[in-house]
Amino acid sequence: MNERDDGISSLVRPYTVTRGRTRPRLEITLESLVETTARGRTQAVHNGGYGREHEQIAALCDGQPQSLAEIAARLRLPLGVARVLIADMAAEGLVAVYEPALLNENQAVGTELLERVLSGLRRL
Repeated sequence: MNERDDGISSLVRPYTVTRGRTRPRLEITLESLVETTARGRTQAVHNGGYGREHEQIAALCDGQPQSLAEIAARLRLPLGVARVLIADMAAEGLVAVYEPALLNENQAVGTELLERVLSGLRRL
């Protein structure tokens, strides 16, 4: 991306990216992992009437699951905008969203969550 593209994209208001919507179709937590599905890798994103942001999300999460927070930061999108876009993509089957494991009565912290945190720390 060159400087000119970055300047132009910063002029686009967040509500235009989400077509005026502020509420996602489904609730996605900050630490939820997002991964591009097989359908998302095909022409569905590129020719399905989706915007540049949808393409960027599909490319970013292809083969490397990313958290909602990471996606928003890397694409320089407000968190609410990223949440709406990802929820739309999940509803269309373009991405899979993996929610963190909930705590159960026998564990102080879910082991699946700890493993994901450890994996994320190792990638840093």
